[in-house]
Amino acid sequence: MAVGNFEFYSQCLRRNVSFRVIVPNEGDGTDAAPMKTLMLLHGYNGGYSDWLWNSNIVDLAQAHHLCIVLPNGENSFYLDGEATGRQYGTYVGDELLGYVRKTFRLSDKREDTYVAGFSMGGFGAIHTACQFPENYGGAVALSSALLIGGIDSMKPGDDNGVANYEYYRLMFGDPATAKDRDVNPEKLLRELVAAGKNVPKFYVACGEQDFLVNPNRRFRAFLEEQGIEHCYQEGPGEHNFEYWNRHIGPGVQWVLENC
Repeated sequence: MAVGNFEFYSQCLRRNVSFRVIVPNEGDGTDAAPMKTLMLLHGYNGGYSDWLWNSNIVDLAQAHHLCIVLPNGENSFYLDGEATGRQYGTYVGDELLGYVRKTFRLSDKREDTYVAGFSMGGFGAIHTACQFPENYGGAVALSSALLIGGIDSMKPGDDNGVANYEYYRLMFGDPATAKDRDVNPEKLLRELVAAGKNVPKFYVACGEQDFLVNPNRRFRAFLEEQGIEHCYQEGPGEHNFEYWNRHIGPGVQWVLENC
């Protein structure tokens, strides 16, 4: 098992960026099929080491012969911003994925490639899979920060206790119209379904005591309405790694079996 820190120049972010990779070791690799890939995203106010310090993802990588990539998304919601050097969505969803596929001899098949995350990273996992459905076959979304429907009434100077209006405007554009633009994964999914294109599959989980449970329930209802294949899990749990650790393994297992 190898856990490495890497740095390269990102055209999307216009600077050198760091990421971590977990690569299982099995034999000399000469006859092995290209590994499958999991892009694993952190949450708001977090960093790319959060999963390493707080979960068993190293064991998960070894058990499934899975390369796990840990990017640093800062507080970007993994979305493309208008400003130069803020194309975080394209960075995670396409640029970084292409780089690690070449560097580590990973499978280039969408059905072998998944994205997962918690909270802001759960939103990022959903949105990334929808923005780049040709790259990702499935997403594991834990306690996803599906906030777009809850910020549309915010005004300049407002603060909801997590962040202020100005932050949400930087991330999503005008909050009042976010639900009608491509920052909304539901809009992207409707378009994929209507066009008959590849639609990612979703494992969605949220704790009953989590402050984000209602937005996740609404997303489940949306997936059911659109006829999109998914697995929804809910049960006792709060917004913490105790809950996310109960679901990252089953979530990865589900996408491996269903994508």
